[in-house]
Amino acid sequence: MKKVVTLLSVVWLLSACNSLSQSANNTNSCPQPTAAVQVEPNPQIGYFEPFDYQIRNIVKDNNKIKFQTTKYDFVFCRSNNNWTVQAGTLPSELQPPQNYSQVVKEIVNPAFKSITFNERTYQYRVRLEPNYTLSEGDILSRPEVSPENDKVVFELTTPDSQQPQQTILYTLKDLQTSAVQNGFSSIGTRLGVPQITAAVTDGQRIWWAIAFEQGEGNNGIATIVSYQPQTNQLTLFQPQEITSQQITDLVVTGEEDTPTLWLGTKISGEGNPNIPAYGLVAYRPNLVNPNASSLKAYTVHNSPLVGAIPTQLEVEGKTLWVGTGNGICQVQWQAAENPDRWLCWRFALMAKLPSEARIYRGLLEKTPAATLPNTQSEVEVLWSQPLDYQTRQSRYEVRYQPGFTVTLNEGAKPAQFPQWIAPGEPAIDWVGSEWHWQGDRFVRGWDEVAENDVGGGPRGIASSMNVEPNRPSNFNAMRGDLEILAISENTTTLKHYSGWVDDVLNPYLTVVPQARGQTQPNPLTKLEQ
Repeated sequence: MKKVVTLLSVVWLLSACNSLSQSANNTNSCPQPTAAVQVEPNPQIGYFEPFDYQIRNIVKDNNKIKFQTTKYDFVFCRSNNNWTVQAGTLPSELQPPQNYSQVVKEIVNPAFKSITFNERTYQYRVRLEPNYTLSEGDILSRPEVSPENDKVVFELTTPDSQQPQQTILYTLKDLQTSAVQNGFSSIGTRLGVPQITAAVTDGQRIWWAIAFEQGEGNNGIATIVSYQPQTNQLTLFQPQEITSQQITDLVVTGEEDTPTLWLGTKISGEGNPNIPAYGLVAYRPNLVNPNASSLKAYTVHNSPLVGAIPTQLEVEGKTLWVGTGNGICQVQWQAAENPDRWLCWRFALMAKLPSEARIYRGLLEKTPAATLPNTQSEVEVLWSQPLDYQTRQSRYEVRYQPGFTVTLNEGAKPAQFPQWIAPGEPAIDWVGSEWHWQGDRFVRGWDEVAENDVGGGPRGIASSMNVEPNRPSNFNAMRGDLEILAISENTTTLKHYSGWVDDVLNPYLTVVPQARGQTQPNPLTKLEQ
């Protein structure tokens, strides 16, 4: 009997595009200020794509460092610490692949990639065993075997060998055991298609990060592979704390015998390729006894990290650059536990106001609640959402300091899946669970908005969720800051510091310093007691 690959396998690989090398351009002067880069939501390509600021590559030279997304470049000038936003220059080979035939062929026969260590070339890849086969019509299938024989295999060809040496990273049996140990059912669990998301070297070793397809039963075990060319020794590290999380990138700091591996993390689900996990992870592998390794996670809940999902990392001396879908941080990695050693910027959409802008307390409201003051020349745009899915007419969510109050028939309760709770996050499920506490209010970054492709699109705060076809819910807030006025087991009263305006704005993209709120305790922590 054969297993037919799910569509998710292809979707995952289409969306998974991560740079394994970060090249340097010739030295150029810092960019001159240019016209503002406009961001115009296009209903024909989806409402989420214009807000995808996920960093996919980092390019640097002596004068600047460029953080590349699919459509935009965020350029940092070293001489004056200023930011410039430019049209994107991400190379085509680093763009998310769109060709189905090429993707399925890569699944069947993954190409070997190369890395140079001490002027010698090593080739590597990761694959399933047994692997998929391709039949007429680009249909993927693979034989069904016992869990012990269903494997993820790492292959390494050294300069001294013509045939790759093979190492089993884990089996389906291992994955099933891991699921049960972490409080989940192993029923329906399958090995997701594996992918190498980072390959780096230090003075003694080559390091690889292995991620995997997630969703619809597909999963894997977070794995770091270490290879020491001098001894031909290959070692596996599988941190228990992040066992079901995808490693998005990996860089190395510290001494060769006591390195620190910095990891970006995320998880995925059906229709949601990017869900926050443990944020930025400092993993200290014990090179003698991998089981004695240690881990520290820096999340939006317990650190100044500006975005929930780090996607690209870069080390420059004592500085660690962290690129996320909500902004960029510059961290003095030797003192990362000190908030004062973090300098972060966030991505913001701004727009000039027309002479009169009426603001609505809900997306679908017909009567405006107020008018934005003429003295306010600009407003921050937080989101764009359609009023219906036929005419494609939309409204913008904008920051509104007076705020609006709403009472919801949903309260607080203990987290249903506490094993998914990030460090620093209260184990409480509530209407604002996709927001995080920032010292004075709950805020939601761009990369905390789940796409929810198969569930009706992104979710926000609404007094009732609409089930009417071709029409969204009457959202009060999608990304607006939240303040809890009262919360019980059954109801929540919030003030949301945002409102909705008609589609009369022309937002432009910019980079602003990340503000630090007052360090007040998270009001949800008392509900855990």
